[in-house]
Amino acid sequence: MAATTPATPDDYQSQYRDVAAKIADVGYVRSGSVIKRYNKCGTPTCGCHTDPERRHGPYWQWTAKVAGKTVTRSLAPAEAARYQEWIANDRQLRALIDEMRTIANRATELTLQQDPEVSLQQDPEV
Repeated sequence: MAATTPATPDDYQSQYRDVAAKIADVGYVRSGSVIKRYNKCGTPTCGCHTDPERRHGPYWQWTAKVAGKTVTRSLAPAEAARYQEWIANDRQLRALIDEMRTIANRATELTLQQDPEVSLQQDPEV
């Protein structure tokens, strides 16, 4: 069944508040990504150099931009699991905010359509 489009600003306000309530349920957030790496060692005769299945690892790493610089941190497996959860929370939060922006854009357009005098007024001086 297709969702119906709200017809009034109050309907949009209700949708907006529903999405805002979901934000309260999002846990800690962390940006970046977590990867699992398998590395070659420095011993030339080690089998890791000739057989990818014998590489050393897994080694977990978190990478993110912090203050405009790329930061990489090695993680223990338990830390990697937590970082993955926090990064997933960050993505969920961003999706909810995008949803709020979409609802707000539709609501403000409808508000201006329903009150033509507002759209004819000059922009207020800031």
